[in-house]
Amino acid sequence: MLEGIIGWIIPGIIVLLIIGLILWIVSIYNRFVSLKNSSEATLGQIRVAMKKRLDMIDQLLGAVKSYAKFEKETLERVTAMRASVATAGPGDLNKVEAESRSIFGRLLAVAENYPDLKTSTTVTSLMDSVKGLEEEIARQRYTFNNISQEFNTMMDTIPSNFVAKMMHLVKLEYLQFEEAIKTPPKIEF
Repeated sequence: MLEGIIGWIIPGIIVLLIIGLILWIVSIYNRFVSLKNSSEATLGQIRVAMKKRLDMIDQLLGAVKSYAKFEKETLERVTAMRASVATAGPGDLNKVEAESRSIFGRLLAVAENYPDLKTSTTVTSLMDSVKGLEEEIARQRYTFNNISQEFNTMMDTIPSNFVAKMMHLVKLEYLQFEEAIKTPPKIEF
């Protein structure tokens, strides 16, 4: 009788260990999924903010072109960037960020050359809005990179790296804007 009980205990312990291992692997996988979904949501928020910024730059172009001849190419580039933001990945967003910053810097230079433009309520309001969006993009980029770091750390550390390899997960790409671009442009009137 004692042998019969021991005969049931050992397989029972093995079954419990297997169930525990499966639940543990599922919990690690679920954490990966949660981080991946958070990164995608944050990337979506960055896209929205960048599209808003490009919309405002487009509006600034409209206000500025009455004071200065701004080339048609600039307007076409802003339109193309706005269209590309919706499907851009982290690497593409880095390029859009650099180009939109360049255009915005040129707009600031034009505003500096026209004192009556600098005092325009519309231009001032739009520039303040762009500055607010710059701060929002910086916050979202920080959040995205933190989520990516946690995900990538899990991919590199034991034991979660075994789950990552079993599920064929790949590391998340960081948003890395050039150092000169990391700070919002200085907007002064």
